This record gives sequence, C-alpha cells and structure tokens, in this order.
Amino acid sequence: MVKHLARAEADVRAPITAVWAALTDTDTLGRLMFGSTVETDWTVGSPIVYRGEWEGTPFEDHGVILELTEPTVLRVSHDAPGGDATHEVRYDLRELGPDATHVTLTQDNNASAEAAEHSAQNWQSMLEALQRELSSPA
Repeated sequence: MVKHLARAEADVRAPITAVWAALTDTDTLGRLMFGSTVETDWTVGSPIVYRGEWEGTPFEDHGVILELTEPTVLRVSHDAPGGDATHEVRYDLRELGPDATHVTLTQDNNASAEAAEHSAQNWQSMLEALQRELSSPA
C-alpha cells in the first residue's frame, strides 16, 4: 500500500534527451538537489548516495537505482537517516515536442498528508532548478 504520495510537475524547455542527461549526471543532479554531492554509477541495483547540508544540518541519504529506462523513467529508493520510511522517487519524462519535456516526479510512502505536501514543495523547487539549469545560456 502506498502511503501519502508527493507529486511535482514541470514543463521544461529542453529536449527529452537533455532532461534525461541532466537527471542522470551526478554533478548536475547534485546542483539541482540543493547543492548536494551525488555518488552512483547509474546501474540498476547500484547504490546512490546524496551528501550535503539542509537547513544548516549535514545529511547523508542513501538509496538504490531501481530503474533506468532511457529517456523516460528513472526510479530510485531513498532513505534518510532518522526518516520514517523508505521512499521510492520516480521521475517520468514525456516529450511535448522537439524542445519541450514534461517531468512528473512522485515520492511514495510519506507518513502523512503534511509530510507529502512538504516533500512535494521540495521536489517542485528541484524541478524549478532543472528548468533554470536547462534554460541557461551555455
């Protein structure tokens, strides 16, 4: 059973391949994830680790790469120390045209509607950073 689902969505003015590349590049993803460091080899079954600082507190979150279906689906598990559950974070990419991609991000297993809303706001901020990253001049 899926507890409270967090959901964020954005239309990104970039080809689906560019959005996929940004989400599967550890340096870019780290910038999008509030300046964290991301470590993984992007192989299904491999670990993914996020390190950084959130609201003044250092963190190290862990997960596993669950699915990589280029360029449409990226799924990872996510555990935060002291968190209440393991979450699945899923990125679904849908091409809207040659230079536009719709991204839907969901995170399951939130403890409450309030926790889901808080996560949804954080993920929305990340997607807004993705929009800015891909619309910046090279």
